[in-house]
Amino acid sequence: MSAVKLVPAPALAGILYMLMAGLFFSILDTTAKYVIASVTLVMMLSIRFLMQALVSTLVLLPLHGRALFRISQPRLQLLRGTLLAASTVMAVSGLKLMPIGEFTAIVMVTPMLVTVLAVTVFKQAIAPMQWLFVTGGLAGTLMIIRLGEQSLGWGALLAIGCLVSNSFFQLLTSHLGRHDSAASTHFFSVWFCAVLAAIALPLGWQALDSSKLWGLMLLMGFMGAAGHFVLTQAYQHAPTVVLMPFMYGHIGFAVLGGWLVFDHIPDQWAVLGMLVIAGSGIASAWLTARTGVQAKEAR
Repeated sequence: MSAVKLVPAPALAGILYMLMAGLFFSILDTTAKYVIASVTLVMMLSIRFLMQALVSTLVLLPLHGRALFRISQPRLQLLRGTLLAASTVMAVSGLKLMPIGEFTAIVMVTPMLVTVLAVTVFKQAIAPMQWLFVTGGLAGTLMIIRLGEQSLGWGALLAIGCLVSNSFFQLLTSHLGRHDSAASTHFFSVWFCAVLAAIALPLGWQALDSSKLWGLMLLMGFMGAAGHFVLTQAYQHAPTVVLMPFMYGHIGFAVLGGWLVFDHIPDQWAVLGMLVIAGSGIASAWLTARTGVQAKEAR
């Protein structure tokens, strides 16, 4: 029996979708780093979110109809949209100041920070070993930013801010999943960001005669919509524990993008930090799944 046959077809599809999500988000980040060097932040985000909102609407509205507009937690949806906007602003600002691979690796500590927040905010119980993996994620982050004379400075601070904001965003997304559909939540958040950016657009509008830059901003919106769509598909086809190792492929795609477009190769400490973060994240997911299985067997 071949190795491929040991993996159910839906799980293989989920893995493929997860890898595609990592690729699409890496293209989005690489493009953002390139565009932000020539275009104001407000204008870039306005075009990106408008394009992403339009593409999301074209895909989701035929599938869900009027149910797409139904939400039961408007205040929390507003908060989620605000967190998405804040995370995006810090992400783009941070990418302007530091390499893509290193930035992505720091943000990928999110699942481990969510674990800490679940304990402190929601008083959820976790296995003691989880704290070891959380510490590993923190150690990997410190290897990358290396506080001292080689510190990545404001870029690293923005990456950590994005990490914290994104962690609360993920927690809130999980909570809203019990009340509103994933499609409605995504639809509301992306249009909230699009409207918010459009309101601020007069403050950052600039005349552009470069069709290349316009095309790249539209590409960002398309990659954002496509990335979220395939990520949703991944979780519909396979459990988190199966997908988690491949989620960290996002770091590899980010490093590749940094090398191809900006000729940047991470140094040995950054590579080691990325490996520690990915290893801690995968181990944390495995332990979570194992604990869940043991809890079910004990019932």
